[in-house]
Amino acid sequence: MTANNSTMPQGHSRWSVFLIVLGPGLVVMLADTDVGSIITAAQSGAQWGFKLLLLQFILMPILYIVQELTVRLGIFTGKGHGELIRETFGTGWAYLSVAGLSIATTGALLTEFSGVAGVSHLYGLPRAVGVILAAATLLTIVWTGSYRRVERIALIMGLFELVFFGIAWASHPDLQDILHGLTHAPITNQDYMMLVAANIGAVIMPWMVFYQQSAVADKGLHPEHYRHARWDTAIGAVLTQAIMAAVLIATAATIGRLNPNAPLNTVHQLSEAITPYLGDTWGRLVFSMGILGAGMVAAIVASLAGAWGWGEVTGFRHSLEHHPKDAPWFYGIYTAIIIAGAVAVISIPDLVSLDIGVEVMNALLLPLVLGFLVALAMKALPAEHRLRGPYLWLVLFVVILSAGLGVYGGLTSIPGL
Repeated sequence: MTANNSTMPQGHSRWSVFLIVLGPGLVVMLADTDVGSIITAAQSGAQWGFKLLLLQFILMPILYIVQELTVRLGIFTGKGHGELIRETFGTGWAYLSVAGLSIATTGALLTEFSGVAGVSHLYGLPRAVGVILAAATLLTIVWTGSYRRVERIALIMGLFELVFFGIAWASHPDLQDILHGLTHAPITNQDYMMLVAANIGAVIMPWMVFYQQSAVADKGLHPEHYRHARWDTAIGAVLTQAIMAAVLIATAATIGRLNPNAPLNTVHQLSEAITPYLGDTWGRLVFSMGILGAGMVAAIVASLAGAWGWGEVTGFRHSLEHHPKDAPWFYGIYTAIIIAGAVAVISIPDLVSLDIGVEVMNALLLPLVLGFLVALAMKALPAEHRLRGPYLWLVLFVVILSAGLGVYGGLTSIPGL
């Protein structure tokens, strides 16, 4: 990757260096709480109350363990994920990985744009209006900005998700109910375990792996920034799962208590179910802000991951530090991904089936993506930073668990299967 190779200014305090390094981990984690993940958390709270709340906190270290590998690879090799696969395992494997990434990226755009379409519907607008505005915004952000500018905008958009903490507070959850839910897990119930699998499958997206490693390289982070970059990832992992917990608490305290069988497959259904407890006008506005923040930051991350991935595998210029005239293929692929996702959501009427299909695709791709990630961490890193010893076995356990349950959750989401 042609990265921004500028080093951090000398004389900065540790705190100021951390603020400079902060970004790739926080952005990718905020993108992880995308529209599909929010719906999954809402279904968990509505159907099972607080019994899946503990899982959201257990998933924090699991998410960190996986994404920390992308930080390690990006910093100590200076290369993006696709480029490193090509150099380590050959061109054929690299094209296989980026083909899977393309499927996951396109699917992610469908999910995020369907969330934007849902918000448009809440305000009586045609879905095309919201989706076209969102697509134009995403194209403008990337075509006119450097990496750091794009990162700042993505962070601002992602921080709109913090409104879900306010929604959880406004739902007035009962502390005794929360404590009871934390200590009771009906693991022998198949429906419960299906949602467990769905939550795990929603934690790690294939495009997250590509994005964070490429972002670390494009931002020009070096080995001396490794410690700060790990903290960036850890804070992001805690924040994204805390947002998931907030959504679960809000729905458990409202829908789960009074109408646990309410359908929650779309943004519109979720809004209709939860906003009456918050006040119609205010609740709808705050809810819409959270959904738009989640969808837009995930759309930026997923589409950039796709463009970076193809650039790394083919060798064409693929950095946000390049002007569009100097990197036409990079910006062209980014644009094609955005337009394809927008056109599909505007054209396809059944967005629920669309979202289910995306979940299944992401789940089936996880073994491939995580397999490459661990293999690179064992082979491509400098010897002193490779996975080994007990931590290697911990990573293998986490990866196998995540991929296995992710596939299970995706397949069981198919109606009639």
